[in-house]
This record gives sequence, C-alpha cells and structure tokens, in this order.
Amino acid sequence: MLHDQWWVWMSAALLLATAEVIIPGWIFLGFAMGALVMGALLLIGVAGLSLPITLVIFAVLSLLSYIGLRWVFGLKTGQVTLFDRDINDN
Repeated sequence: MLHDQWWVWMSAALLLATAEVIIPGWIFLGFAMGALVMGALLLIGVAGLSLPITLVIFAVLSLLSYIGLRWVFGLKTGQVTLFDRDINDN
C-alpha cells in the first residue's frame, strides 16, 4: 500500500513545505517535518506497520515538530509585539 512507501511521505513533505512557502503560518512546516521524519523512518526500515499506527506516528512527529518550531521561533516569555505605525502611514 502507499502508506508504507517512503517516497510517498517524502513527496508529501515537499508538498507541505511548498504550501508553507505559499501560505506562511508555521502550520504546514510542522506537518512537513513530520512527513519527512516518517519517510526517513520508513526508508531505514524502523516503521512500516498498519495504516492507523503509521498515521499516529506521523501525528506525534508533526506535533513534536510544531512544538519545537514554536519553542525556537515563537515569541519569548514576556515579549509583546507592538506596532507603532500603520503600513499605510507616510
């Protein structure tokens, strides 16, 4: 089946990373990193079980990637973004 093919997960990672470039927001990048790691796990032969287990592993990897991205690139504790002027002001 397709869920246990490494190249499908790598292709999904590429598509999700492309979606992140087009629609920024750090959401698709977490999923792309999860798909990339899932594809790597399938490539080296660590994963490759049934579809539900594969999807749970992908979901956990994506969640961990998203949390890691928020921890590294998110606002630091106590930091607030303030805007002093509008983009339309001259």
